[in-house]
Amino acid sequence: MDGFSLKIIASNGVFFDGRAKDLIFHASDGRFEILPHHENMVIAVEIGDAKYLDLDGNWVEFLTSRGFAEVLNNRITMIVNSAERPEDIDMRRAEEAKERAEEKLLHQQSRQEYVQTQASLARAMSRLKFNQGKKFNI
Repeated sequence: MDGFSLKIIASNGVFFDGRAKDLIFHASDGRFEILPHHENMVIAVEIGDAKYLDLDGNWVEFLTSRGFAEVLNNRITMIVNSAERPEDIDMRRAEEAKERAEEKLLHQQSRQEYVQTQASLARAMSRLKFNQGKKFNI
């Protein structure tokens, strides 16, 4: 059987569960690609666009938040806070979230609040770029 088993799990449910030939996403040290029979490992997933190649040869693009991917015996399990298709992104809401985060960054915050605000801003910016066709070219 071609490809590998791919399961993408987000906090609101299973985003995808099936077979794929290729998976590309953002990791902490840059873009990362997984092909069939990849070495077993666990890798951190970062906020950004991602895509997988289905068995019909079609690329399916989506946006991920932070999480991790486990590669084990030709099975990949990606667990992230969120996974969204371009058509599921509410641009107005993303713009409002960006503005709220930018405003919050102007005020004094604890270190934890600052990190959370930075993550919120990164998610909003990623959604806006992804849905406006300004993808990261992966």
